[in-house]
This record gives sequence, structure tokens and C-alpha cells, in this order.
Amino acid sequence: MKLTVRKRQVGEIPLLEVVSQEHVHNRLPLVVYYHGWQTRKELVLTQGRKLAAKGMRVILPDADNHGERLRPVSPIISQTFWSSIYSNLFEFEYLLNYFRKLNLVTDKIGVGGVSMGGMTTCALLTQHPEITAAACVMGTPSPAKYRDYMLRRGAQEGVKLPKDFVHLLSWIEDYDLSRHPETLEQRPLYFWHGRQDEKIPFEEVASFVDKHPEQQLAFAKEDARHLVQVSTMEEVAAFFEQQLL
Repeated sequence: MKLTVRKRQVGEIPLLEVVSQEHVHNRLPLVVYYHGWQTRKELVLTQGRKLAAKGMRVILPDADNHGERLRPVSPIISQTFWSSIYSNLFEFEYLLNYFRKLNLVTDKIGVGGVSMGGMTTCALLTQHPEITAAACVMGTPSPAKYRDYMLRRGAQEGVKLPKDFVHLLSWIEDYDLSRHPETLEQRPLYFWHGRQDEKIPFEEVASFVDKHPEQQLAFAKEDARHLVQVSTMEEVAAFFEQQLL
């Protein structure tokens, strides 16, 4: 299958659209796939190609403060990180509606992402029942716990954060999937995480999966650090193929 990679500008959002040449103008299941912290859309293009080769339309946006939207990271530790996720959440429906108006998508919608993109994915599930299936790679469904982890780590390292740090990030409570597991409504959710992950704790995902056997959760775990292998990308593509096609 020959694929086409098209660069689009949707409002202020630069993205890559990956789709088979044969079906470029057809309505297809859509997967929105988010990159990680301090990377860019091109670094998830291999994943995008593997998904598109299965017969899906894939869009890979640059998060705010990343890629073509790159700006200096705030000197206030973690401000840019959380504002990037916040912008992803704001922009999701806008992107979805753009491709719907072009009549290029079916009612099958997938969302996935790596690290920060995985956190975005889990957060979106709390508010968007139109999402059919999702994949979180090296992210966490527990952003409030991760916020608190960053706070503790900052204190240990002598990093000064605003005294109202938790209050400034209070929006996280409503987007924390671990606190609102009922919003999943048994939609399929695939997790991949390395036991030796040095950036996002493995235990946050493991605990969530263990607590919710009533949900359709798949959990692939390996003795790996914070790095995505090609085999993982193939597993993600196979998951979405099963759920969206």
C-alpha cells in the first residue's frame, strides 16, 4: 500500500496527515496521535505510517510549544509541560470537526500518544464519549498523582514551584481518568509501559489496570525504560486495526 504524508495547517495547528493514496478522499476511521514532551510530530511519523497502512486516516499534530510551534520553555518548572497538555485538550474537538466538515472520517475515532501524548489521551477519554478506542504508550491515567510526584521531586531537588502550584493545576482533577474511571464506559484502552521507566512511574498504570477489571483494558509491560520500540508501534497499530476496522 502506497501512503501519502500531507502537511496541513489547521488554524494555528500544524499537523501531518497520513493516509493511503488509494483512499485519500474517502471517509475512513480517524486516529489522532500525539507526540511526547519536547519532541514533535515527525517523531511519531513511523507510528502514523503503521496505522495508515492498516487503512486508517492518521493525524499527527504539533502540540503547543513544540515542533513548528516551538517557543522557549518557561523558567517556571513544569509550566510549559502542563500548558502543552492543556492546549492539546482544547484543540482536540477543533481538529475532529475540521476533518468531519471535509467528510473524511467515519464515526470510528481513535486517540493515542506517547508519554505526554499518552497523558493527553487518557485525559481526553474523560470528556469525549465519541472516542471509540485509545492507546496510551508510556503515559499515565493519573495526572494528579503525576503532578504530586513532580511536586515531591521538585522539593527533593530544591526546585521552587509556585506556592499555589496544585491550585493552578486544579483543572487536572476533572481530566484524571483514575478518578473518573466510569467515563471509560468499557471502551477499549491499550497501555504499554516499561517497568524501568525513569520518567513516568510504571506503578501508576499498573495500579489503574489492577483496580478496574470491569473495563476493557489491555496492558503490555516490558523490562524497558522510557523508549518506544518498533515492536510496540506494531502492537499499537494492530490494536487500532482490531478496534476501528
